[in-house]
Amino acid sequence: MRRGLWIGMLAFVVWGVVPLYWHLLKAVPSLQIVLHRIVWSTLFVGAFLFWRDGRHWLKDTLRGRPELRWMLALSGVLIAFNWGLYIWAVNAGHVVETALGYFINPLLNVVLGVVFLHERLRPVQWLSIAIAAVGVLWLTFNYGSFPWIALALAASFGLYGLLRKLAHVDSVSGLGVESAYLFLPALALLLWSEAHGTGGFGAGYGAWLSALLVFGGILTALPLIGFAYAVRRIPLATVGLMQYIAPTLQFLIGVYVFHEPFDRDRLIGFACIWLALAIFVGEGLWRGGRRQAAPREGLG
Repeated sequence: MRRGLWIGMLAFVVWGVVPLYWHLLKAVPSLQIVLHRIVWSTLFVGAFLFWRDGRHWLKDTLRGRPELRWMLALSGVLIAFNWGLYIWAVNAGHVVETALGYFINPLLNVVLGVVFLHERLRPVQWLSIAIAAVGVLWLTFNYGSFPWIALALAASFGLYGLLRKLAHVDSVSGLGVESAYLFLPALALLLWSEAHGTGGFGAGYGAWLSALLVFGGILTALPLIGFAYAVRRIPLATVGLMQYIAPTLQFLIGVYVFHEPFDRDRLIGFACIWLALAIFVGEGLWRGGRRQAAPREGLG
């Protein structure tokens, strides 16, 4: 369990500091970064699955489950959109807003569960969502702009998570299938851009940027593999708490490393989101503690 905890924390830390990595590639167009990310992560994940599950891993994953084909194709499009928007936002100076998106995401997941899975919310959970909505409205009307980056990131990743929940496939195999769907279009676009002079991999970008593009694919896959390892070995409640490591680090990097503006109006909006998350997480921990205490009381 201890190894799973450390590997899980490392995965979330990597996701939290990754804006620093994409910032190193600021000279490369965001679309090119995403295309390279797809191609190299597909090769890396495919090699890992070949080693883990054998050469028929793709056929074995999809065998007898035709619904997985369209579900993972759609989830692949969603995660590619999420990656593209995230990388563009980081290099356009919106790291703080990307962090807001991933703070909102857990609460949006609850709403998606109600709408699509017919889950029922407790009153305190509704209160959390209402407070978060107030925070978003505050940012919209008092900060002067609709936080579309944050909401688009939260929505795309939330819908991605919903599809992956319904797909019933493990994280790494699912990523492998998604990547396989995206691989040929991404490779074709890269080759086309290189042939028409809009690329630059190799001599155009130089050895340093080209190496960063290749490693970006590995950086995509490694945290997810670590997360998949950890989630099987530690309680889900612990995973739920650790997921806030990433947006917290992103927020700190945006404010203190990239010196993005964070005035009183933004602070009030973020404070509403943080309060909503604190209530949501606290209520979940309290109920979990009561459930664990009940059997012990019965035994007494």
